[in-house]
Amino acid sequence: MSSQEHIQLFGDKKIRTVWKEDEEKWYFSIIDIVEALTDSASSEAASNYWRVLKHRLIKEGNESVTNCNKLKLVSPKDGKRYPTDVADQEQMFRLIQSIPSKKAEPIKQWIAKVASERIDETIDPEIAIIRAVDTYRRKGYSDEWIKERIFEIRDRKDLTDEWKRVGVKDDEYGILTNEIYKAWSDMTAKQYKAHKGLKKENLRDNMTATENALTRLGEVATRELSQNEDPKTFEHSQNIAKRGGGVARAARNELEKQLGHSVISKENAKTLRSPHNPKQIDDQSEQS
Repeated sequence: MSSQEHIQLFGDKKIRTVWKEDEEKWYFSIIDIVEALTDSASSEAASNYWRVLKHRLIKEGNESVTNCNKLKLVSPKDGKRYPTDVADQEQMFRLIQSIPSKKAEPIKQWIAKVASERIDETIDPEIAIIRAVDTYRRKGYSDEWIKERIFEIRDRKDLTDEWKRVGVKDDEYGILTNEIYKAWSDMTAKQYKAHKGLKKENLRDNMTATENALTRLGEVATRELSQNEDPKTFEHSQNIAKRGGGVARAARNELEKQLGHSVISKENAKTLRSPHNPKQIDDQSEQS
């Protein structure tokens, strides 16, 4: 079953969601919705609220609870995956009716909007691109940076499509991606984010233009090699990812030889936009 996890914002609250491709529907973390509805001071408080409410609804024979699914979602506390109660749009609407909150109607409208936007994007993928461009513009990215970023997103999608074609599983994409990163930068994605002082921010949105270009080169080379060799095992795909990243490493070495310094930067989107930073560039912006 193909699924895609996303963190989406309702105001300043982060809602964990999962798009189930085969069902063409969103699932929402119930605890996250409860936290947003009740203005809970912490996820623990929201969990306790949901535990009590869930027990009461089960005793009442409420089908919106008895039919709830569990999916393994990343915990915001430790980054590990745990089985988490989730509900689709219809189930969530029923649950919201059981929670007294002045935010009930706004969050129902938000859920409906999230659901309808994804359906629109499934029918017409161009809508997703337009929304991405608008989002980056609101964050202050230049049109030139946005143009390159969209190309990167397209190339990344082409790479994951190729991995899917040769039988790589969704949860193995990260392993192969790290092989590419390690080959050209000597760091995994997690280490690279730590190097830049990032936590949950998107690494690619916090790279310099040169860093993004080298990552993109590694991913394009990996896709081309995979298409050429048609690997039958994960180990073969892993080897290809290392070699694809090696292509970017060779480019990095040559560029650094010409420049006389490393292209690996500790700068992130926030510091690159600082007015006190002499290295400020126009193609980055603060990650919201």
